[in-house]
Amino acid sequence: MTASQRPAGETLPLPLTELVALLVAMTAVVALAIDMMLPALDDIAGDLGVVEANDQQFVITSYLAGFGAAQLIYGPLSDRYGRKLVIQCALAFFLLTSLICTLSPSYDLLLIARFFQGAAAAACRVIAVAIARDVSSGRRMAEIMSMVMTAFMAVPVLAPSIGQIILSFAPWRWVFAFLMVFGAGLMVWLHVRLPETLHPEFRVPLKLKSTLSAFMETTRHRLMMGYTLAAMPFFGGLYGFLGTSQQVFVDHYGLSDNAFPVAFAVIAGGIGLTSYANSRLVMRIGQRRLSHGALVAFTLISAVHAAILMAGVDNLYIFLVLLAAAMAFLGLIAANFSALAMEPVGHIAGTASAAYGFMTGVVGALIGSVIGQMYNGTAVPLIAAQAVLAALALVLVFVTERGKLFAVVEDWED
Repeated sequence: MTASQRPAGETLPLPLTELVALLVAMTAVVALAIDMMLPALDDIAGDLGVVEANDQQFVITSYLAGFGAAQLIYGPLSDRYGRKLVIQCALAFFLLTSLICTLSPSYDLLLIARFFQGAAAAACRVIAVAIARDVSSGRRMAEIMSMVMTAFMAVPVLAPSIGQIILSFAPWRWVFAFLMVFGAGLMVWLHVRLPETLHPEFRVPLKLKSTLSAFMETTRHRLMMGYTLAAMPFFGGLYGFLGTSQQVFVDHYGLSDNAFPVAFAVIAGGIGLTSYANSRLVMRIGQRRLSHGALVAFTLISAVHAAILMAGVDNLYIFLVLLAAAMAFLGLIAANFSALAMEPVGHIAGTASAAYGFMTGVVGALIGSVIGQMYNGTAVPLIAAQAVLAALALVLVFVTERGKLFAVVEDWED
C-alpha cells in the first residue's frame, strides 16, 4: 500500500483539542529540558568547576547530540511495537537520566547524563510526528502540527522564567527535579488517554534487513531528502542561538538574570504568533508558499543584521528587534518543512520521522556547537552564521523544487 492509499486522517483518536494538547506536552519535554537550563548555566558551571566560559554550552549541545542520535532507534521500534509502548518506556528512561542529572557530582557525569536524557526525550519528538502522520496527511497534518507548534511555543516563552523562579529559591539541581515531575505526569496522561494510533497493517518487523530497507526508502523520495537536507543548516543556526543566547544577552549585552527570560520570551513569542498564523493559513495558501517566503525573509533579515553588526552598530534593542523579526519566520518554516518531508513516506512514518529527526538533529547540534565555540564576546558569529546557513537552506530548497519556489499545487513525486 502506498502513502496515498493509506487510510490516514479518517478519525482522530482523541478530541482535536486534547490531541493537540497531548502532542504539545510530548514535544514540551524536549524544549523544557533545553530552555529551563539557560538561566542555570552559570550556576552549573560555577558549582561543578567549569573553567572555560564557552564550555558551559555543552550542557545544551550534549543534550541536543543525544536527542538527534537516538531518533534513529525510536522510528523502527515504534513502527514495530506501536507508538504507545515505546513512548512510555522512553519516558521512564527520561526520569532515570533526570535523576542522575539531579544528583550528578561532576560536570563530566552531568554531560553524559544530559546526552542520554536527550536520547530519551527524542522519542517524544519522533513519536509525536508519527502520531500526527498516523491520523492525518498533507495540509491537514501541517495544520495540526502548526496548532501544536503554536501552543508549544508557550514553552520557550515560559521555560526560562520557570527555571529562574526555581533558581530564586533552590539550587540548579531542582530544575532537573521539575523535569522528573513533568515527565511522570505525561506518562500517566498517555497511559490513561492515548489509544494506539499505528494501524496494525503498517507494523514493520524489527529485522535488520527490513529496517535498513525502510531507511533506504526514505532516501529515494526527493521531497523527503531535499527538505531534510535544507532543514539541517537552518536548525543548526537555531541550535547555535540556543547554545549562546545566555552569553550574548547576559555577558555581552549585560542583561540581568531576571531580564534574560523576558528577552528570550520576546523571540519565542514571535515564533508562537507566526506558528498560529501558519495553522490558519496553510490550508488556503499551502506549505510551499508559506515556508519558501519565510525562508527568503529570514535570510534577508539575517544578512542585513550581520552587516549592521559588522559595521559596528551593536545596540541591544536593534539586536533584539532584528533577531526577533528573523526568528519569527521559524513558525512558518518548521512545521511545513516537516510536513513536506513526511508527505511521501506516510506508510513508514515512524522510521521516516526518525530519519528526519536524526539528520536534522545530529547535524544541527554539530553546527550549533561550532557556532557556540565561535562566540568571541560579540553577537557577530551567531548572526553571520545564521545568515549563511539560511542562504544554504534556501539553495537546497530551490534545488529540491527543481528551480520552482512558491508552488501553489501541493503534490509530490516519487
